[in-house]
Amino acid sequence: MSEGWSYGTTWKYPDELRERAVRMVLEHQSEYVSQWEAINSVAEKLGPNPETVRLWVRRAEVDGGVRPGTTTDELAEIKRLKRENAELRRANEILKAASAFFGAELDRQSKK
Repeated sequence: MSEGWSYGTTWKYPDELRERAVRMVLEHQSEYVSQWEAINSVAEKLGPNPETVRLWVRRAEVDGGVRPGTTTDELAEIKRLKRENAELRRANEILKAASAFFGAELDRQSKK
């Protein structure tokens, strides 16, 4: 294991490398028996794990409308909406608690 690396660590490759790998696979896959062979060849030349390159290619295919699935933009929007929904739920709980507190306080004051 190299210094600075640990299990569970994800490597963030530069966008340029990812785009180049995807472009190379898509442009040269006809020169190979299968797309997987093209992916392996590109991965060997550029350095990332073949499975990483395969995932990049699949994501590019979905984003390009070639393969069915949820696009990167749609995934980002879903994530944003989930975060917003969680914030609204927390705010709603705070408002419910405040309403109950002030309602009880008003009720106590009216009984005096």
